[in-house]
Amino acid sequence: MIKLVVGLGNIGKEYDNTYHNVGFFAVDKLSVEYGLDFNKNECRAKTCHVRLKNTKIIIAKPKTYMNLSGLSVAALKQKYKIENSDIYVLCDDIDLPLGKVRLRHSGSGGTHNGLKNIVQNIGEYFNRIKIGIGRDSSFENLADFVLSKIPKQKQEVLDVSVNEALNILLKEIGEQWIY
Repeated sequence: MIKLVVGLGNIGKEYDNTYHNVGFFAVDKLSVEYGLDFNKNECRAKTCHVRLKNTKIIIAKPKTYMNLSGLSVAALKQKYKIENSDIYVLCDDIDLPLGKVRLRHSGSGGTHNGLKNIVQNIGEYFNRIKIGIGRDSSFENLADFVLSKIPKQKQEVLDVSVNEALNILLKEIGEQWIY
């Protein structure tokens, strides 16, 4: 069995430490915690592979930029013959308050362009772990907010949320990591 874990974000230093890169931050934290390295380039993503007792896990960071994330997810799904029920996407969510985490097994992309593109490419039945970033009314444009740098006090809240999201992910996968 193969499972795909995808962190959503935008590539490039200018996007580091922005709200829209919370998905990248989550899978980066997972890779550091388990001594993994994103050393493969495949299907328009940086990936690393790990084996659990009975399961191979592919962890991916699409290089397509957020709005075309579905192209990478669809290519990985096809290459490894992965069922949608075995795909887990970690991403930011402006519709959840800062610090809240939610698991959904299906649904639309909502206001999230990365999720919309994944839904467009593979359908709405896949797992998504949403990490709440809330909204900031001081930004007129939503894109300006999600691409803004995260202040230190909010980063501390997001660190806790990312840990919660990773705990949900590991429970969903249901096996102990072996590395």
